[in-house]
Amino acid sequence: MPPVSKATTLKTTAAKPTAAKASTTKAAPPPPAAPAKKPTSPPPRRKAAVAPAEPAPSRYAVRPSQRRLEMPPSQPAANVAAPNKPAAPARAEAPGAQGAAPGPINLEAFAGNLARLVEEGGKAMAAYMRPREEGLVHDDVAEDIADVMKTIGNVAEYWLADPKRTVEAQARLIGGYLELWSSTLKRLSGKKAEPVAEPPPRDARFTDAEWTTNPFFDTLKQTYLLTANWAEEMVEEAEIDKHTKHKAEFYVRQIAGAVSPSNFVLTNPELLRTTIASNGENLVRGMKMLAEDIEAGGGDLKIRQSDDSKFKVGENLATTPGKVIFENELMQLIQYAPQTESVLAIPLVIIPPWINKFYVLDLTAEKSFVRWAVEHGVTVFMVSWVNPGPELAGKGFEDYMTDGVLRAFEVAKKAAGVKHFHAMGYCVGGTMLAMTLAWLAAMGKDVGVRTVSFLTTQVDFTYAGDLKVFIDEEQIANLERKMLEAGVMEGRKMANAFNMLRANDLIWPYVVNNYLKGQAPFPFDILYWNSDSTRLPATNHSFYLRNCYLDNKLAQGALMLAGKQLDLKKIDFPTYSVATREDHIAPAASVFLGVQLFGNPGRFVLAGSGHIAGVINPPARGKYLYWTGGAPKGKLEDWIPKAEVHPGSWWPDWLAWIESEDSRRVPARAPGGNAFKPIEDAPGRYVKVKS
Repeated sequence: MPPVSKATTLKTTAAKPTAAKASTTKAAPPPPAAPAKKPTSPPPRRKAAVAPAEPAPSRYAVRPSQRRLEMPPSQPAANVAAPNKPAAPARAEAPGAQGAAPGPINLEAFAGNLARLVEEGGKAMAAYMRPREEGLVHDDVAEDIADVMKTIGNVAEYWLADPKRTVEAQARLIGGYLELWSSTLKRLSGKKAEPVAEPPPRDARFTDAEWTTNPFFDTLKQTYLLTANWAEEMVEEAEIDKHTKHKAEFYVRQIAGAVSPSNFVLTNPELLRTTIASNGENLVRGMKMLAEDIEAGGGDLKIRQSDDSKFKVGENLATTPGKVIFENELMQLIQYAPQTESVLAIPLVIIPPWINKFYVLDLTAEKSFVRWAVEHGVTVFMVSWVNPGPELAGKGFEDYMTDGVLRAFEVAKKAAGVKHFHAMGYCVGGTMLAMTLAWLAAMGKDVGVRTVSFLTTQVDFTYAGDLKVFIDEEQIANLERKMLEAGVMEGRKMANAFNMLRANDLIWPYVVNNYLKGQAPFPFDILYWNSDSTRLPATNHSFYLRNCYLDNKLAQGALMLAGKQLDLKKIDFPTYSVATREDHIAPAASVFLGVQLFGNPGRFVLAGSGHIAGVINPPARGKYLYWTGGAPKGKLEDWIPKAEVHPGSWWPDWLAWIESEDSRRVPARAPGGNAFKPIEDAPGRYVKVKS
């Protein structure tokens, strides 16, 4: 941790002594004052004067941060959308100074809070160690660190192999430091100096005013940025193999994000003010939350990103009325109750991802795609995947296709009394849907699919983004070994991987806010859903990683599933594909490339924002944009300039598209019809199982 200069020391102004009250009786004039003598011992400490009624605000007064993590329309939205900054608790004030600016640290209160901090720290350590001592948790830290060191070592080897390159690299960094030193001296002498390094406009870590106005913090910030940028340039310019470079870029970003001065109390001006104002009570609250989050994670830190107490599935999330009309060991099928007198003749069957829970498509009433579709006369069927345990370790893609997707098709047709239906797949659910349609084509079977909609779905994984950092033969082999022991991949591991893709939005702001400021995050439905993770069967997950991410066999036409070789060109249904412009899980360029493999590329739509917010974008909110254009060909960057831009949500465009295929309406259908007796109310039991 960088040392703290004198510039960070709290400056307090001693109160001026008040004038003595005039006596009501005459008194002799005071004798001449004796000459001042040097005290032989330090004078006694004076009590602070009472603060004036309306004091000038101290620059160390606690004020809510101005940071916002909500991205503008064209910015990414993570596996989850970046939320607004968590709401701050009540204003922290110095003891005895209600409404006044904080005075000096109360040493007695600070010492008491320090003792409480140590006590809470012991609880956090106990929560971390107990599962390990009982053999319930096995750390993979050594393996992870080894891979990081090996990867970055390859970069270092390139630069150290040539003495000239080594000197040039060192000179570049030292030159930056010298330029910063010169700039800092100019500022300290009262001259104007342009910054040597500045954070990107979207970087929310350094928005506090003192990162710019305070020479110490400004120099610290620029030193950090210079070093981080230099490290990234070293990776970018290293001539090493593509996959190793990709991993090195990712690891360097993770390390740079972790060591940012904004993440430490003594090097973050806002945290310093908060700690001084509350006499360290913020750190006690933070350590208490840290202990609770380690306990909740079963020995691993499960960072709280939302106030989970404010949400409950079936009560204020996933509330669209409906019934579970079918279930087996892999899934439940929900049919939602109609909300119009007549409905479109052709129903919709949705295949959501099994790496998350389906209710991302049925969040609050205002954000629910399901509710919106039902309100517009669509009969909606939704697959709710089981949260598997070790007993389902052997279930693979073939099982998920036959007992999941195909069974859902069959039940939906019988329940609605139809021969045709619209199919929709989201993320890996869309990948499974594409595989199923290719398999049906290879089998020569027609199950009645009328149209297909793909939401942020990859079938070609050439440009699959930063998730490929975790995909190589060595890492998959290690993961398979661990899954063989447990039978499943724990949901928290997948959730952690997704969070790492956007660490500066989804990890470090919450570390600072929760554990250093001591502020609980505010309720946010999407982040609650994001933390409600699911387990993955070992066989299923291994098949997906190897055949899609590692070998990209589906795109190559070489994938075998249930005895058939899959050819995406045989998928010639009317197709509607949505990509999101800032998607970091299914990058838009990857989705665009994959759509071109279908026999009928169909209608391609590019939505604003990211993987979640770009999809869950109700028209009533009037947020973001979407682009439509010609058939997808070539590269996405060539398609965008020719596309037409539209304000708001793509949902009405999709509805108009399926109505253009068949706009016939029939009387509303009751869940289950005459074919299936409802089992329970939506959203059903399966989605409520916690990992």
